[in-house]
Amino acid sequence: MAMYSYRAINQLGKSAKGMQDAANLIDLELHLKRSGLDLISARLVESRSSFGLKKIKRPDLITFFFNLEQLTRAGVPLLECLADLRDSMEEPVFREIIANLVKSIESGKKLSQAMAQHPNAFDKIIVSLTNAGEESGRLVDVFKHLTESIKWQDELAAQTKSMLIYPIFVGSVVLGITFFLMIYLVPQLVGFIKGMGMEIPFQTRLLLATSGIFVNYWYIILALPPFLFGVYKGALLLNPNLQYHLDKLKLHIWPTGPILRKIILARFANTFAMMYSSGITILDCLANSRDLVNNQVISRSLEQVVREIEAGKNLTQSFAHTGIFPALVVRMLKVGEATGQLDLALLNVSYFYDRDVKDSIKKVQAMIEPTMTLILGLLLGWVMLSVLGPIYDIIGKVKI
Repeated sequence: MAMYSYRAINQLGKSAKGMQDAANLIDLELHLKRSGLDLISARLVESRSSFGLKKIKRPDLITFFFNLEQLTRAGVPLLECLADLRDSMEEPVFREIIANLVKSIESGKKLSQAMAQHPNAFDKIIVSLTNAGEESGRLVDVFKHLTESIKWQDELAAQTKSMLIYPIFVGSVVLGITFFLMIYLVPQLVGFIKGMGMEIPFQTRLLLATSGIFVNYWYIILALPPFLFGVYKGALLLNPNLQYHLDKLKLHIWPTGPILRKIILARFANTFAMMYSSGITILDCLANSRDLVNNQVISRSLEQVVREIEAGKNLTQSFAHTGIFPALVVRMLKVGEATGQLDLALLNVSYFYDRDVKDSIKKVQAMIEPTMTLILGLLLGWVMLSVLGPIYDIIGKVKI
């Protein structure tokens, strides 16, 4: 089928715009008629395989699930909710996806089945939660959980990015100043320094040698980072097990490793609690969470937990035997199992780590700023000492 961008009016004369797939214009007009719309104009748009490989952004998903929850809670039928969202969504790729959801549901599929056809918008966790909501009749609660969870993930990602913005900016400034000094300024002083007719100090010779490397091999220096990145990707293709060791290094390198571990555990606890409270079994929760953590060390630990649970051990024992999860997580799991409120216990874990991540990011930012300033000061001090040192030596030898 082709995808059409259309403009139509409803029975009250209100204009409506949207996108809909149809065999032809007649099929499009008949489809809109069934929805209570009269076609005014339509334009064939370029079809995208799998509705664009572009990943749908979290703010769009938050808007989608928030409006879906509000409309369904008010008693609006699901198809009408999706049709309204399709017509009001500004993101063209997401609008196509919602239009396809409407079409799939009209053909007899459930919402979760329709969502599963669009992994670039709805991941396995969203599909599983939606399916659980359909089976339990708690679809409205699932939409609310998804809205809150995606919003929390977006805030967590924003905090992580904020931690990286300053060092990236200052690092770029330091790199730019280094290139300016080594390629332009220092070569201007080479003739002057060498013409002094005196022995050049070691730090000055080192500066001149460094400047010569930058002047003669600047293209190699610029090409080195992408080359190393290509080597890294090639090594991962040749030896997939290398990713496990890199993920393990990421969890232990200071100061970002502990923060990364806390972020992963916070996302795991939050998602596990959301799925468990929606009626998904523990084994399915663990299977879906394994894809979420995006770290092979923790992912393999979750696989070990699944195997031990299948062998008859309880959840707390299985998590404790991995040696990866901190005592806090194991203790809260034990309390949750004992009280029958596993989801509440995990939400407490998520809250604790979320707060701890925020504090850790602030501390790292406080350390990064003076560290980067110190590096820049040492670089400029080295250049000034290397250039002005010989000059001061000559001045000191002048007899008045």
